[in-house]
Amino acid sequence: MAMGEPKPRVSGASSTTDSYSTPSASPTPTPAPRQPVTLLEPSHQHKKKGKKVFRVFRSVFRSFPIITPAACKIPVLPGGSLPDQHRSGSSGSRVSGTLFGYRKGRVSLSIQENSKCLPSLVVELAMQTMMLQKELSGGMVRIALETEKRADKEKVKIMDEPLWTMYCNGKKTGYGVKRDATEEDLNVMELLRPVSMGAGVLPGNSEAEGPDSEMAYMRAYFERVVGSKDSETFYMLSPEGNNGPELSIFFVRV
Repeated sequence: MAMGEPKPRVSGASSTTDSYSTPSASPTPTPAPRQPVTLLEPSHQHKKKGKKVFRVFRSVFRSFPIITPAACKIPVLPGGSLPDQHRSGSSGSRVSGTLFGYRKGRVSLSIQENSKCLPSLVVELAMQTMMLQKELSGGMVRIALETEKRADKEKVKIMDEPLWTMYCNGKKTGYGVKRDATEEDLNVMELLRPVSMGAGVLPGNSEAEGPDSEMAYMRAYFERVVGSKDSETFYMLSPEGNNGPELSIFFVRV
């Protein structure tokens, strides 16, 4: 399963085209109408604090360019290996994770308690959607989101950090930014409400993207493993016998 590959049919996506790279002879698809939001609050919804601070970080850092690859500080275990949820004795909770974005825009990660709930976390990643598709086609993707450990952050939960330095497969790509779910984010989650696992494209609603504004998505279950107050990891769960890409997303304070 990879972003933009054959997908399940979802409500509001009947005009979806098959691929980014295949020209279409049919008329330009009409953007799907906005869906009324029927998503539910997560059962463990935390009170959000400092929204204004997050907005300031978002407005400043989302304009940063995707930078040239640099040395990676991705956390490793002794011997050079990354944690393996199947080898470790810890058991995690299962959540729904969605990667989505316009072809030439940045990809976002949404974490939900399940596909019927409002997002509990949305992070705009420092990578274009088309580049993530390319990495996923290689079969294994490891994304590390790092933030600095400081004394004044002792009471801040790791998933409430507003800004992250991002590495993909060992290469620094830029800055990931936590943000509140936008109207467009909620519309995508609403369209994908009946989808538990799958990948494909949706007709976009972004005027800035022009007529070719398809939005790619990939949704799967993830195992959430809390290592400590300074580390959480999301491991994508593939169906039995599936040879799709392996994806792990690490949130760490270093």
